[in-house]
Amino acid sequence: MEPILIYGFPLGSSMGLVAALEWLRKPYRLCRVDMLGEMRDPSYARINPRHETPAFVTDHGKVLTENMAIAGWLAARDTERRISFDPLSPEDDRMHQLMAFVNTGFTAAFSPLWAALEMQTPNPAMQSALRQWGQGNVVQRHDRLEQLIGDGPFLLGDHPTLADGLLIGVARWLDFHAVADRSRWPKLAAIRARLEADPAVIYATALESGESSPGSGACAGHVSLAEVIERFGTPRA
Repeated sequence: MEPILIYGFPLGSSMGLVAALEWLRKPYRLCRVDMLGEMRDPSYARINPRHETPAFVTDHGKVLTENMAIAGWLAARDTERRISFDPLSPEDDRMHQLMAFVNTGFTAAFSPLWAALEMQTPNPAMQSALRQWGQGNVVQRHDRLEQLIGDGPFLLGDHPTLADGLLIGVARWLDFHAVADRSRWPKLAAIRARLEADPAVIYATALESGESSPGSGACAGHVSLAEVIERFGTPRA
């Protein structure tokens, strides 16, 4: 069977993994999940008890969660090295360094901003404090990433890799939360612009918005969440 990526909308970090699957050019399927509705339903815990996306059903029907685990699965099967590098190479070490930074500190910096936005019982004082804290963290992490990256067109060389996929799914949150103008970080802004113009990212963004797009042809179609839960979720307690 084709693997299935369970990706979330709106503005899910999983958008970048859809792009990575397009870059990989191997058959896959998708399952689109409303993170503000379907993902919070108790039944979703059969796929991920943490009620988060992304999740990934492997070609053997096993469920993986967490960006880094899914990216590792994809890299291990990237025999043509379209989105990764030889596991014993310095480039691979560098890719994992950048992926780990993006997946941990860079992504986590936005957590207070999401907490303020999604607070079910409004608390203006707490929301203001969370926004101030989050904005400072986001700026600091952008400063650090700007220092880490080189002058190439993408994070690692002349074509996008898994690291770019993880980045583009999250980097757009800077604009959504109106933290700062992206031009403050010129190298990062240039990489973002190239990724946003990439056909795979355009395709992934369109799907996230509920629009149809031809893509590369690697996607074999969508599977409903109900079917994924029934076929691959853990048994009900």
